[in-house]
Amino acid sequence: MTDVTSGGTSDEPLDAYSRVVTGVASALRPSVVSVRVLSGRGEGSGSAIVFTGDGFLLTSAHVVEGASGGGVTSADGEEAPFDVVGADRLSDLAVLRTRGGFAQPATLGDADRLHVGQLVVAVGNPLGFAGSVTAGVVSALGRSLPAREGRTVRVIDDVIQTDAALNPGNSGGALAESHARVIGVNTAVAGIGLGLAVPINATTRRILGELMGAGRVRRAWLGVGGLTVPLSPALAAKVGRREGLRVVEVVPGSPAAAAGLYLGDVVVTAGGTPVTTAQDLQRLMLGAEVGRPLPITVFRKGALVDVVAELVELRVR
Repeated sequence: MTDVTSGGTSDEPLDAYSRVVTGVASALRPSVVSVRVLSGRGEGSGSAIVFTGDGFLLTSAHVVEGASGGGVTSADGEEAPFDVVGADRLSDLAVLRTRGGFAQPATLGDADRLHVGQLVVAVGNPLGFAGSVTAGVVSALGRSLPAREGRTVRVIDDVIQTDAALNPGNSGGALAESHARVIGVNTAVAGIGLGLAVPINATTRRILGELMGAGRVRRAWLGVGGLTVPLSPALAAKVGRREGLRVVEVVPGSPAAAAGLYLGDVVVTAGGTPVTTAQDLQRLMLGAEVGRPLPITVFRKGALVDVVAELVELRVR
């Protein structure tokens, strides 16, 4: 029998694209579980990724917010209760724990190696359909995701945009590359054909480590808003890169204001680390920098100027 779409026979082996997607699905479906959450608002659901052999799971913080109980269900239908080890609303990540050996752990990858146009596969439990698989490409990198909580709007930075189909219930599920390494945690459906995922990278791993160890993430607060801008050729040659971070907001009373940072300053280094994006500064705000002085070099009125900010801990209500 002839296959019209391929021009060949119906018993031809899978094409290269299908082999990748089926391989990722086969590897990851045992590691992605369904989450049922009980809270004061009623019952909710989502997905989670088993990432250690002793029962730690990774999901979206909004999936388990306010949880008073609930359970997880594996791909083969086995059920178990879970505990919320810790949640971080600013990254929309949470760590849960169930009994060891409940499901096969997934391998975490590195989203910093992704490229726009790269094939990705999403595995989750949308609309209650367990173990659903969709595929697409990385549509964009470095997106910002505004998330509203009452009257407060917070921004989750550096998210992955994909056209892999996502629906309610996918949140907390896996976004993986072609070798079945998890490079993102699906977090939102932004519109038709537009899904977003929190990346798995060095920053995420630090967040997971703090959630597993302390149940919370400590962050410093600097109090600036910035925008990536090109540097002049002379300055670029001097600092060894082409971009810096222009200060577009300084919060009154913040460590940045006390240190003498001003609107229009262009940050080129902080703590000896090159700064070109807002994410570069945010990475420095995690745990280890809380309570420590942070030297910052800015370009101001034609000269490089050094200031020191005394960082304080960010309190999230």
